[in-house]
Amino acid sequence: MEYPMQEFDTGDETEFLLGNSVNHDMETYTVAIKNRRTKRRNFFRLLCSCWCLLWRRCCGPRELRSRTIHLGKPTYGQYPANAIRNQKYNIITFLPLVLFQQFKFFLNLYFLIMATSQFVPDIRIGYLYTYWGPLCFVLFVTICREAIDDLRRHKRDQEVNSQKCKRLIPTDANYEIVAASKLKVGDLIIVDKDERVPADLILLRTSDRSGSVFVRTDQLDGETDWKLRLAVPTTQKLAHDKDLFNVSATIYAEKPQKDIHSFIGTFTGHDAANTDESLDLRNTLWSNCIIASGQALGLVIYTGPETRSVMNNSQPRSKVGLLDMELNTLTKLLFVAVVGLAILMMALKGFGGPWYRYMFRFILLFSYIIPISLRVNLDMGKSYYSWSISKDPAMKGTTVRCTTIPEELGRISYLLSDKTGTLTQNSMVLKKLHLGSTCYTQDGFSDLSAVLKLAFASANGLELEPTCSKFRRSDNTRIVDAVQALALCHNVTPVYDSNENSETSSIASETEADQHLQASSPSEDPVSYQASSPDEVALVQWTQEVGLTLGRRDLHSMQLRAANGRMYNYNILQVFPFTSETKRMGIIVKDLQSGEIIFYLKGADVVMSSIVQYTDWLDEEVGNMAREGLRTLVVARKILTEEQYTDFENRYKAATMCVTDRAARLAQVIESLEREMELLCVTGVEDKLQDNVRPTLEVLRNAGIKIWMLTGDKLETATCIAKSSRLVSKTQSLHILKKVLTRTDAHLELNNFRRRTDCALVISGESLEVCLSYYEPEFMELACAAPAVVCCRCSPTQKAQVVQLIQKYTGKRTAAVGDGGNDVSMIQQADAGIGVEGKEGRQASLAGDFSVPQFSHLARLLLVHGRRSYERSASLALFVIHRGLIISIMQAVFSSVFYLSSVALYQGFLMVGYATVYTMFPVFSLVLDQDVDAETALTYPELYKELAKGRSLSFKTFFIWVLISIYQGGVIMYGALLLFEDEFIHIVAISFSSLILTELIMVALNIRTWHRLMILAEVFSFALYVLSLVVLHDYFDSEFIRTNDFLWKVLVITLISCLPLYVLKILRKKFSPPSYSKLS
Repeated sequence: MEYPMQEFDTGDETEFLLGNSVNHDMETYTVAIKNRRTKRRNFFRLLCSCWCLLWRRCCGPRELRSRTIHLGKPTYGQYPANAIRNQKYNIITFLPLVLFQQFKFFLNLYFLIMATSQFVPDIRIGYLYTYWGPLCFVLFVTICREAIDDLRRHKRDQEVNSQKCKRLIPTDANYEIVAASKLKVGDLIIVDKDERVPADLILLRTSDRSGSVFVRTDQLDGETDWKLRLAVPTTQKLAHDKDLFNVSATIYAEKPQKDIHSFIGTFTGHDAANTDESLDLRNTLWSNCIIASGQALGLVIYTGPETRSVMNNSQPRSKVGLLDMELNTLTKLLFVAVVGLAILMMALKGFGGPWYRYMFRFILLFSYIIPISLRVNLDMGKSYYSWSISKDPAMKGTTVRCTTIPEELGRISYLLSDKTGTLTQNSMVLKKLHLGSTCYTQDGFSDLSAVLKLAFASANGLELEPTCSKFRRSDNTRIVDAVQALALCHNVTPVYDSNENSETSSIASETEADQHLQASSPSEDPVSYQASSPDEVALVQWTQEVGLTLGRRDLHSMQLRAANGRMYNYNILQVFPFTSETKRMGIIVKDLQSGEIIFYLKGADVVMSSIVQYTDWLDEEVGNMAREGLRTLVVARKILTEEQYTDFENRYKAATMCVTDRAARLAQVIESLEREMELLCVTGVEDKLQDNVRPTLEVLRNAGIKIWMLTGDKLETATCIAKSSRLVSKTQSLHILKKVLTRTDAHLELNNFRRRTDCALVISGESLEVCLSYYEPEFMELACAAPAVVCCRCSPTQKAQVVQLIQKYTGKRTAAVGDGGNDVSMIQQADAGIGVEGKEGRQASLAGDFSVPQFSHLARLLLVHGRRSYERSASLALFVIHRGLIISIMQAVFSSVFYLSSVALYQGFLMVGYATVYTMFPVFSLVLDQDVDAETALTYPELYKELAKGRSLSFKTFFIWVLISIYQGGVIMYGALLLFEDEFIHIVAISFSSLILTELIMVALNIRTWHRLMILAEVFSFALYVLSLVVLHDYFDSEFIRTNDFLWKVLVITLISCLPLYVLKILRKKFSPPSYSKLS
């Protein structure tokens, strides 16, 4: 019987021949292998999971969670500590991160490899200390500098974190004093007037019986306008603070987020009434806000990194200067030269035998082309520049907090500045009052005061003695009406600080009752005004100065006091607050003396011109004030009859009850009153600029620096400051980008701006976000081409984003200057962050790389110290590279002449001493050099434009110095070989002496302004070398160096190496002098 043939592979054939027993054993073995593999795989998975979990827990981003807090009870949960941390390192990460920052530079990594190679005996060419000594010194200096800088940051953080706070406790002591860093979620804390809020709070109680308190949010949004905050009604009604511990209630707070303009929360009472109250932004006190008056008691809901202010700040980054990056590129070129030179030597020598060993020895011999002393000299230079900036008598109070980037100050192309507190003083003053027929300035305000005294002297307030007045009756009436309007049309509340220094055990006070008493005795206690706009405060303060004082105000009434002490009472019937859409503010009051109902309205001229009765002077006078940089307001009034007001009130109440289109219906009803109103006056308010802001901005603009103003303030305010500060020059126009909501809007507005020439751009943060989301490259191209840019309503993160985009699309160096906590992100993102110590606290000053007491110091900081730091570092770097190149060229000539041997020309101490004791002091003295003096640099700011081009340290200047090094190294080595007679040690003496003299002469040739320390360094180094010739018998022949042959040979070689360069310098100075030499 024949069987069909079967096809087997190797495994099948084995099974067929050996039968089922083998098959069973193989299956068992295979299963065991699979089980072991599975166990091993599961073990590695478990290990990876544990590691990832540990990494996420320790180093990963923290998960943000909403929270429910029981009032007056301990809160359990893992919440971050309430500590601010601006440090870059901690104890564990310090050394690894510092070493990583150093060895990521090619220069340091290269020398680490070279030094490590000396542990291999076959390729060792010298003593270990010749390589490890300089490297360890560089690392030691760097580690010490970073440690000192980070220790300073730690101390500054400790100052903030140790701020004393009052924490409420359920004992007779009422509260305990704790550090801000000890606060936890759920704590109840008391914040007094003018104190900074240490954490994010829900406002529970205030010293005002109405439960309101005003806060300043300058650290968050840059606005110094006071914001109204309201306490939770249920807790405000409690009799005492301690009752909070007996209330059964919970507060729900949403998860932490960046948005400082919104909040969602609820207050839930678990008592018999079971009350539920909604919480929003008005019930919150964000960290770093300042209580403007009275006291506030709040519940901590967010701490530390979860607070709004910290979430809007970016983490500090290690900044690397552009000059350091350029030098890193040049060192890579030098490394290519080292490898190329070693390959050339090996090609001439031949690749026989252990050629790789010889090649590595050649690389080591030529490694001085990349001098490690470059890092030492530059780091020491940076420390000197920082010290000189801090000690400049013309900039007293200036502090350098980051000593690694002073050269960046000399390369700035874009300066991004905050407005409030940086360009301005946050101090509003009424400068002009125009009544139509007459314009009054500060010099004429005394005449207005005299008219008011006469007007209010009689019982009816308007009977004047004609013999005592030099004004016509119509003028007097117009003056009284205008001042009355300014004293009534506002949202200002007077606060009397009679009990400011008294100690109270409860948050409750008698503020409102005190106000009635203070009104009758104003001289006893000072009054301060709180309002949502500094303009309104300025106007009310001015009316007080001229004789009509706001004595008292609550929600329903207002009281004015004349100069003779007589009181005038008014009922507040309606208030229409200012909004960015309406651009006006109105109030309806009833004069209780005469019974008149008066509607006052004030606002921007663009809306008021169509509301008031026609006048031929309004547009012209408003334009004149705007050109002077004054913030203008048009004030008007309308006298209503009882019937008119009753009809308006009914329609207004009906509109407020509408569920749909409520805002539009209310606006329609109000506009029915805003017709044919009587124009009373136009006011011109000046926001006082910082000292010398205008000349500083002009100097910086002439220096080629484009200035952008990023502010959280309103568009109108930002525009006025841009004009008054001369951020926008008189010859330039302003293009205000309209509100952009869609892609089409952005396209149209950008095209409109593209057609404008020599025009500054004004844009809001909302429109900026839309433009960047659709047309980021196009927008940045247009904005960067504009002479100036003003961004208003910018959030802190938007400020940092703008800096980042400028860096991305232009590649230019940026500087950011600000004085508030909302500027920290921008300052940390910029290449050079500058903090101003101002009224808004020290947070920006502490976070900045540089801290200045006032904005006007920027001109000297950039144009003088920035210029010197960059020019000196560039000159120092090129000279140190030249010093390494010249000795490497000599080594190459020596090796090529002596049978391509990989033997060092100079041994031991000579190699170490060449870069240290013999040439270190003259070379480092270049940090004292300067091309122009400070006065010339400030007088001719155009000189600064050349620095941005980076010509002081470019490929062109680098290759010029390479050619100089090749020429001088060749002349010295070939000269020594030609002139020596019998012994090799004579070659060393002649060439090394010529080399030292050449270096000293080259330093002298490159100095532009001599300093006595430079002369001392030259003389000292020369004397030290002469002493070495006598002492170091192992390296020099003592008899030969005393001969005339040694002297004339050294002088001839030195003369040949230096004289042509001196001639070239003279010719260049005569036929192609640098721009600064034409001025000096």
